[in-house]
Amino acid sequence: MRLHIVWVLAHGEQDVGSLADEVGGSVQAVSQHLAKLKLAGLVRARRDGRRQVYLVDDPNVVKMVQLAVDQLRARPVSRERRRGLGT
Repeated sequence: MRLHIVWVLAHGEQDVGSLADEVGGSVQAVSQHLAKLKLAGLVRARRDGRRQVYLVDDPNVVKMVQLAVDQLRARPVSRERRRGLGT
């Protein structure tokens, strides 16, 4: 889920609720992941009025996430993963 969160944030800032909807997680789970990602320096937060939005603004983090996503896409899909995907 963390890779998915960073991937989404690399494409634009979002608040926790919107991000949870986007990645299919609960607000609580996404919030916990964001805290750890923030601590690791992979994402940052800023205030936008009354809400806090999260973003990735380090081009090296964006490159790292792009490489990871490309590697995942290049892997063949196993039977187990296909079953889990409903195909």
